[in-house]
Amino acid sequence: MKAVRFHEHGGPDVLRLEDAPEPELESGDVLVRVRACALNHLDIWERRGLPNVQFPMPHISGSDVAGEVVAAEATDVVCGRRVMLQPGVSCGRCEACLSNRDNECPRYEVLGYRCHAGGYAEYVKVPVQNLIPIPDEIGFVEAAAFPLTFLTAWHMLITLARLQRGDDVLVLAAGSGVGQAATQIACMHGARVFATAGSAQKLARARALGACEVIDHYAQDISAEIMRLTNRRGVDVVIEHVGEATWSRSVRSLARGGRLVTCGATTGASGALNLQALFAKQLTIHGSYMGTKGELMRAARFFFTGQLKPVVDRTFPLADAAAAQRRMEASDQFGKIVLEV
Repeated sequence: MKAVRFHEHGGPDVLRLEDAPEPELESGDVLVRVRACALNHLDIWERRGLPNVQFPMPHISGSDVAGEVVAAEATDVVCGRRVMLQPGVSCGRCEACLSNRDNECPRYEVLGYRCHAGGYAEYVKVPVQNLIPIPDEIGFVEAAAFPLTFLTAWHMLITLARLQRGDDVLVLAAGSGVGQAATQIACMHGARVFATAGSAQKLARARALGACEVIDHYAQDISAEIMRLTNRRGVDVVIEHVGEATWSRSVRSLARGGRLVTCGATTGASGALNLQALFAKQLTIHGSYMGTKGELMRAARFFFTGQLKPVVDRTFPLADAAAAQRRMEASDQFGKIVLEV
């Protein structure tokens, strides 16, 4: 099969379209013909390399996949079925998995990260439990753009922050995958959304997704604007995934009893915290990693009925994966960048 792989860490130029062995199925596995694979920042970190993380070489990235089942070593699987994939792979047998907390499984892994080759390829294998059938009217590109970011945003807002109708929510970087998903989910649940972005065009698109107020995070002080817009009350929930560059202002934006949920640190992992403000304002800070298959299934119902719509920024052919990653690294996109295979 053809696949985009890298044999060493580095810039986008290390990505090569080349022949690779087709995955070999074991018991419980399914082979999927990849039709589309959406990019995530994780792909870039894998390519660049991460401290104390060993990646199998050559490496195939890609966590967000949609395609067709072509073979299976599992029962009750229909070849030809159109599917998108749950991007989190777990053992299915431990206490966490059997308690519907599969993202807490000790063997939990993201597709395309270390143990499981990803979707920058013509074929990918996954456990049968990772298949999610998609309706015929849902395109492969849109299906690939949905799972990881909407699962992440759903887990952050609904499960951890316990979003309530009427809550005020600050969404950082609304043009990112998690940002556009969180904006839509929060609005759908009756929250008032304040969104940040880095250009006039992106701010306008955030408003079109439902944000009632927008903040230019390069030209304006986020926390000062939030206090102005909320009559100095602050917001009930902050969806934080930027990290060091926005952390202190995100915390300062919280109202009394506010909840901050963080799932990433794209600008750096350091973040100071005023402990007096933490206990005096009775703040809650949650760390969030992916989400459960059950949460993805619940979110997918709204996707399949058109209430949630992943924003696709641009598509590239698989051979142009390097150009696609350059666009993501430059933060030029609004929404998801997708490879068509």
